[in-house]
Amino acid sequence: MNLASLDLNLVVALHALLEERSVTRAGRRIGLSQPAASAALARLRRHFSDDLLARKGNSYELTPLGAALREPAANACGVLERLFTSRADFRPGTEQRDFTLLSSDYAIAVFGAELARVLHAEAPGVRLHFQNMDSRIVEATDTVLGGVDGVLVPHGVISGFPAVELYRDEWVCLISADHPDIGERITMEDLVRLPWAVYRRFFDAPVTRQLGALGLEPHVEVSVQYFSLLPNLVAGTRRVTLVQRRLARMLQGIAPVRVLPCPFEAVPLQEALWWHPVHGQDAAHIWLREAAARVAAGLDDRPGPSGAT
Repeated sequence: MNLASLDLNLVVALHALLEERSVTRAGRRIGLSQPAASAALARLRRHFSDDLLARKGNSYELTPLGAALREPAANACGVLERLFTSRADFRPGTEQRDFTLLSSDYAIAVFGAELARVLHAEAPGVRLHFQNMDSRIVEATDTVLGGVDGVLVPHGVISGFPAVELYRDEWVCLISADHPDIGERITMEDLVRLPWAVYRRFFDAPVTRQLGALGLEPHVEVSVQYFSLLPNLVAGTRRVTLVQRRLARMLQGIAPVRVLPCPFEAVPLQEALWWHPVHGQDAAHIWLREAAARVAAGLDDRPGPSGAT
């Protein structure tokens, strides 16, 4: 397929048609009359040799191919939009721009909130959007990164893409302040016998894989998709969990818990902002990366006190 022979306007039409599942609504969304939107659908059907939208009663439903194309079409539109809105210069004090970053709640709390404060002060026209990520960041990294401005994940999750190094962190154990079985230290035997509260998304918590390599299979009583909920899930119980030290320090006072050193050499966490090469020469994106590096350099690196409640 020769890309030069394609009408890239059809990418926009395809995205709208698959999202709206209506020729009329899709045309209204992208500024086309109904006949023009119908003509675009006809061209797309010929190209893919598939109906894409199949009439069912008074509405349309996606064919299997249409359903499979929905996400790639959205990502393609995102890449095209970012490609054609790239600028050779960017004036943060006066210009407007939207940035979208994929992140866990941990990275937002420890780093993203401070980044947002800096952008608020330096670039009042900039809007920063944080979105939750899923396992597609590992399974389809190029596609996912192409549709956003970056992703905040530690090394060991993705590779092969440019990144801005941010900060280091380490893993600590969290238990209830009145835990009946644990004193001033916790052992590997404790980790084996105690019930656990865990962060569910293993792909951006590499320490979970390390536990498996050590032969430790946690007895999981409860799991969540947010690190910030873990203190409340161990408080008043016999459970144990692993969290990042920076987050544990920030969450002290949220729940009556104690922070203890890990009984094994947990691999340190190196957080980074990863981005797609399509953003390489975009002045606004370069400014965002530089701002992220400045914010990370100013983070407080003082360790939190072990045993603190």
